[in-house]
Amino acid sequence: MPFDPTLAAIRFGSGLSPKFAPPRSAAELLAEINEAPPFRVAAFEAVQPTVSDFQAAFKRVRDARDTAELDAREQEYREVRIAANDVYYNAIQATMARHVGADFGFAERLCAFWADHFTVKARSAAQRHMVTSFVEDAIRPYLNGSFARMLKAVAMHPMMLIYLEQVQSVGPESAFGKRQKRGLNENLAREMLELHTLGVNGSYDQTDVTEFAELLTGLTYQPQRGMFYDPRFAEPGPETVLGVTYDADGGVSNILEALDNLAINPETAHHISTKIAAEFVGDAPDAALVDQMTAAYLASDGHLPDVYAAMLEHPASWGRKLEKIKSPQRFITSGMRALGVSGLAVDEMSGRDTRNLIMTPLRVMGQPWENPNGPDGWLDDSSAWISAQGMAGRISWAMSAPRILITDTLPDPREFVTTALGQFASADVIFAAGAAEARQDGVGLVLASPAFQRS
Repeated sequence: MPFDPTLAAIRFGSGLSPKFAPPRSAAELLAEINEAPPFRVAAFEAVQPTVSDFQAAFKRVRDARDTAELDAREQEYREVRIAANDVYYNAIQATMARHVGADFGFAERLCAFWADHFTVKARSAAQRHMVTSFVEDAIRPYLNGSFARMLKAVAMHPMMLIYLEQVQSVGPESAFGKRQKRGLNENLAREMLELHTLGVNGSYDQTDVTEFAELLTGLTYQPQRGMFYDPRFAEPGPETVLGVTYDADGGVSNILEALDNLAINPETAHHISTKIAAEFVGDAPDAALVDQMTAAYLASDGHLPDVYAAMLEHPASWGRKLEKIKSPQRFITSGMRALGVSGLAVDEMSGRDTRNLIMTPLRVMGQPWENPNGPDGWLDDSSAWISAQGMAGRISWAMSAPRILITDTLPDPREFVTTALGQFASADVIFAAGAAEARQDGVGLVLASPAFQRS
């Protein structure tokens, strides 16, 4: 099937917008991944306050109990929390603004996909404002490179080491492990094999998990030092993972080599290709499409732009039926785009509007910000987004948000239906938009329509 600009904007981008023409070719979509993103998100090492700042402020409160200094120390602690909350809100606004303000949004869609694939969550309130920095550090710069580079950046990032408790993992036969009676934590090793590379049905066993976990010992993080390799924690002796033996005392170089080997494994190629196709094209993607993407992955040693291009070039990607249910985040950003909201307006939202238009609706719709149930991220089957509460949340947002987002006159619903859906506007939606008694009702009906929920 030929390239369809409207379908490309809806299925592979962040949605149609009166401010941006839809992409004219796959090349235009792919070009976005080479562009620097607008709207600043701080890197992990630059985020303030740090976890250490939280710990120090809390300790000062604790030490000031039953003293005249308690009120002042509690106020300092409140100020640390307020500063962290500001960073948290700014990251939400910047992320959503990138989707809303992009020419097409393909790069932002990919960024969201990889952030979900490599899920991290905050383990405490002191870390909540740092999760987006993980995406900014370990995912965004690698959209246009090899999967191996992204995998290594993710595996070495402090947030991943904290979330999957690699910082707790110690070689049981190391001198430190014996002295402190500490042992392995297999979380990072297991998720790297099961979720991030080979897939849940990959050809690895418990021995591979254990040996990989032993190989990873020594990789750790401390707030004062950052990410580093501590040989005192490393399990001595060689480790064998998927039939490859890594010599003793190889340190970080052994870990990087193992990650490189996982990245170019044919099972990883198929797993990653399947997940990308399922994200963009359909929950059960065409086998020939996945095969073409897998072949492109293997031929290029996991060069991701080649995999994306293989997807965009395959006829199965251009089926005319809209099948995928948009995630709540995609529903909100595509709704904002359709209304002509600017990225700058989203980035400069007040805290109140961020809560009322983004955070609370996402929670009601079933996708609380950066808080999936576990390391496997959000459910793969997009129909999981359809629940009574979730649909009620979508309808409520569709009927109320436009009046808050658009301070001037709302668009004419008879025109808006084409702006938002193009040729995918059904006769029923066109009739309902035209028959609405008020603009707000007509615009809301378009955004709440079944066609707008899909891509």
